[in-house]
Amino acid sequence: MTPRDDDFRSILVVCTRQIGDVLLTTPLIRAAKTRWPAARIDVLGFAGTLGMLEGNPDIAGRIEVRPGSGWWSSLGLIRRLWRRYDLALVTQRSDRAFWYALVAARVRAGLLMGPRRFDWWKRPFLAHGLVITDAHAHVVGEKLALLAPWVDASAATAPLVVEPPALQPLPTALAGALRERYVVVHAPSMWRYKQWPVEHFRVLIAELLADGEQVVLSGGPGAADQAVVAALRDLGTAPALLDTSGSLSLGQLAALLRAAALYIGPDTSITHLAVASGTPTISLYGPTPPTVWGPWPQGQRRSDPPWRPTAPLQRRGGVTLLQGPGACVPCGRAGCEDHAASRADCLVALEPQRVIDEARARLAGRVAA
Repeated sequence: MTPRDDDFRSILVVCTRQIGDVLLTTPLIRAAKTRWPAARIDVLGFAGTLGMLEGNPDIAGRIEVRPGSGWWSSLGLIRRLWRRYDLALVTQRSDRAFWYALVAARVRAGLLMGPRRFDWWKRPFLAHGLVITDAHAHVVGEKLALLAPWVDASAATAPLVVEPPALQPLPTALAGALRERYVVVHAPSMWRYKQWPVEHFRVLIAELLADGEQVVLSGGPGAADQAVVAALRDLGTAPALLDTSGSLSLGQLAALLRAAALYIGPDTSITHLAVASGTPTISLYGPTPPTVWGPWPQGQRRSDPPWRPTAPLQRRGGVTLLQGPGACVPCGRAGCEDHAASRADCLVALEPQRVIDEARARLAGRVAA
């Protein structure tokens, strides 16, 4: 039996990462459902991340695991998963994700670090072990390559859709305060090395408000996000400046984004959600290679990667990608000091005026959608 001949009736997609990674797995899920339309597809991921899949028509079930939970506390889940699936697709290279797939399915496809790494022992257990040799391979295409033994190569020319969560109604008070045209600004980043300086966001928001635009702040409920948003709240009052941080579900946030005239944000999961929601978007990138982690414009083909490694300004459809200056950009490291709390000089050097000019151009309709 060759992999091509398999008729899988149950599929588990393992994505134990953050909400942005979960969202960018949806083209893979769609491709699997297209290949095996009668199959049940479940997704296993960390608690709190799978809300990105709410209402996804290709998914039958979501299985949550606690981040950092040990094997002893996972015994109940292991018993539930044992050989329940025909195929497991492991969308990242972690050992833990691989073990879930090994337990759950008789056939497995997964990503490998490479021949010199310590995951050589996984190869005998994978029907398809994928080593990515292209340093610029986008994560959307990387995940889709897991289906290579079963999907015709011509699928690479098909338009891809990143599926946002199902829209949910906005809170009544917020819906009543929104103007016909508004701009959503998402300032917080999970990692400092991806954070465009708060002082730059203050300049941007002040200019938008002076232009007469309504600005809506977004952000999560956590302390780090709230600290960033708190530094922006004094720039205006309602209804000119609205703060929605920590108050919306992902479905409500998707609804807010869908109706926005423009979204502006850094290299973060909500930027990917904005693009998936069809919102005109300005994304701010520094050390991270956009060829790998740039937002995926809706309808973009896998055979036509959307972003070059470096350029001051790139536009693709309704998405603008701005990068900070420097010969080292993008370095692919965790900032200048290569750790989660590192500074990123290229983002500091990304001047607010560049973002303001692009925002005004998009809002004035001078940039084609």
